Amino acid sequence: MPVQYTGIVEEHRAVRERAGLFDLSHMGELFVEGPQAGEALARALVTDPPQLPLGRAHYSMICQPDGGIIDDLIVYHVAAERFLVVANASNAQVVSDALAERIEGFRAILDDRALATALVAVQGPRAAPILGPLTDADLTALRYYAILEGQVAGVPALIARTGYTGEDGFELFVEWGRAEALWDALSDAGRAAGVSPIGLGARDTLRLEAGMPLYGNELDRQTNPYEAGLGRVVKLDKDGDFVGRTALERVARDGPGRRLVGLIVRGRGIARHGHPIHVGDRQTGVVTSGTYSPTVGAPIAMAYVAPGDGEPGTIVEVEIRGRRVAAEVVALPFYRRTR
Repeated sequence: MPVQYTGIVEEHRAVRERAGLFDLSHMGELFVEGPQAGEALARALVTDPPQLPLGRAHYSMICQPDGGIIDDLIVYHVAAERFLVVANASNAQVVSDALAERIEGFRAILDDRALATALVAVQGPRAAPILGPLTDADLTALRYYAILEGQVAGVPALIARTGYTGEDGFELFVEWGRAEALWDALSDAGRAAGVSPIGLGARDTLRLEAGMPLYGNELDRQTNPYEAGLGRVVKLDKDGDFVGRTALERVARDGPGRRLVGLIVRGRGIARHGHPIHVGDRQTGVVTSGTYSPTVGAPIAMAYVAPGDGEPGTIVEVEIRGRRVAAEVVALPFYRRTR
């Protein structure tokens, strides 16, 4: 994906108002299958995939023994003994290797299909009307975080109602060689609805408005799920052990040492990744992601701060180019679509 096709703001607004088309073929698609596929994933991840109903999905993470996040994932239950794990592009091989190691001893195998699978997404309020006429799948019956098999413009696909924009939309997993035909069909079908191709720049501003973390910014190996405000993902009540359980039980008991928050910059300037955050003479944290929000109409950011400085309404100062600028702590997300 390029950073932009026609312009970041223009592409951002296209997704919020109409629909956008994303080429996400850089993501990693890892299938785990076999009689104990669910149990194997429960040992490898912080969530409990055996509890996923057939055709449903959930957000998950794979952690180190010390609780640090190796990657955040989406897990889909695609068949009776088959799960699809989607990893971030930069971590796809690392996750593949870790899963292969962690499922040893279970009656399950890993089928790494990252280089054989393409992923195309259509996102936005007009996504369903654009995709509907092209597919034999009943999109009205496809719930959020659900997946089914179908045909899209004659191309066999796994159709998921998931995304990374804060809008309604679909992610389509197809054989690598069929992706170009699928992209062209969606482009043609969406022309009258104002569909636009979307680059990495707008993808980032959209996910930031929606309060969705980005690996390498909000999430990394030095961060645990509770610090990121994602403790709900960790299933400490599931049966059996999993990698990171002891460390994460400790954080759940004692509380995290820092807190991920949203910021709206009230002065002049845009907070960027790495900018220090101060309360008085004390540095309380650091910005992880920041941009100008076309929807909010102001500079926004996500940041880690000390737990006591994370309540909405707290005023902090972001150091931008050597100058301190006032910012207000706000609840995430910055944007939530009307359903």
